[in-house]
Amino acid sequence: MSNGSSIPQCLLLPFADTWELQLWHFWLILAIPLAALLGNSLINTSTACDQHLHTPRYFFLLSLSLLHLGCISTTVPKSMANSLWDSRPISYTACAAPIFFLHFFLIAEFYFLTIMSYDRYVAICKPLHYGSLLGSRACVHMAAAAWGAGFLTALLHTANTFSLPLCGGNAVEQFFCEIPQFLKLSCSHSYLREVGLFVIAVCVTFGCFVFIVGSYVQIFRAVLRIPSEQGCHKAFSPCLPHLAMLSLFVSTSAFAYLKPPTISSPPLDLVVSVLYSVVPPAVNPLICSLRNQEL
Repeated sequence: MSNGSSIPQCLLLPFADTWELQLWHFWLILAIPLAALLGNSLINTSTACDQHLHTPRYFFLLSLSLLHLGCISTTVPKSMANSLWDSRPISYTACAAPIFFLHFFLIAEFYFLTIMSYDRYVAICKPLHYGSLLGSRACVHMAAAAWGAGFLTALLHTANTFSLPLCGGNAVEQFFCEIPQFLKLSCSHSYLREVGLFVIAVCVTFGCFVFIVGSYVQIFRAVLRIPSEQGCHKAFSPCLPHLAMLSLFVSTSAFAYLKPPTISSPPLDLVVSVLYSVVPPAVNPLICSLRNQEL
């Protein structure tokens, strides 16, 4: 098998072996995107309509909610249709769009989480300079950089993945199209280009992670210098939702893309993929609204 064009279609992984169980999965999957749609739409509406929420913090939260809606819209509809109609096939070329958009939304989400850590750092450590460092123009530039970097990175990975010759059949061991699963199907001598891009992406991601950790080290130091316990709580409470979202995203994504092949299995891959691509968009609105009287 010389290249991907010789494969008319791929077979996605079903959620269950029987149609009755797939129907149960259909209703379960339906509930999750509905919850994500409702929660993120409420955040978007509140942020757009309430003048008091027109701040850098909520501007970035609005962008994050849009990314969550895009992410769950990329992975869930096809899996719902497959469960309802007991169908697995998807054309090889039809996998390109989900792979591109999923990685675009995920990469941009991590960049926005990095920007939000900078927002918290400036708000707590440099409050007198908050308006100048995070003015409207600076916020738009940072948001545009996050969207643009996510777009270009996803485009490179998608184009490179679909230029690889495939030798491992057409069974994708996942309920949606995903780059690691396509690399398993590629010829052993041909995936080194994607591995090279992946290494570069890991280095950039690690740089962002170091920046986030450094920001929170400075935040912790500043908060610990506040004399009153109530002041410490008030200063640090806006950071808790960001830390929760960041921990959920980083832990599940890192395990999905960096786990050793020796522990990889279709059921485990399925659970991890649900955790990093479906669960965060559904639970993040709840995380954001906890202890947040403004929302």
